[in-house]
Amino acid sequence: MKIYHKIHKAPFRVIRISRRRFGLRLKRDMLVLKDALAQEKQETKDMLVTYKRYSRKQATKEELKLANMQLADLVKGLGLGVFAVLPLAPITIPVVVKLGKWVGVEVLPSSFNNLSERKAHLGRMAQQHKRTVEKVSSK
Repeated sequence: MKIYHKIHKAPFRVIRISRRRFGLRLKRDMLVLKDALAQEKQETKDMLVTYKRYSRKQATKEELKLANMQLADLVKGLGLGVFAVLPLAPITIPVVVKLGKWVGVEVLPSSFNNLSERKAHLGRMAQQHKRTVEKVSSK
């Protein structure tokens, strides 16, 4: 700590700021994951409704095609669930995803494909909220 204190003038402040930044980043990532899981849940409910309508011969071919795509996404998620229960899951799942991209196979469900776009959108919303709060507090 003495060496770090000589190199940097405010080491405790830097540590506090980095811990806060990590916490905020983790919270943002969890919100994005929650949003993706909520979307996957809604798509699965729609899939079940479509299959129910198909059993009564009331579903169209387009609806059935979307339901089959969602069923494939559901199977992809179950496949990743196998790796989640294995030891060292935080290492194996990213390796499987990278290997799948390298081979040309999409391993993640479709609701997880645009996570970076969701993070950017959430960041823009947070900045807009921050500006609104600053305007209100300055008045």
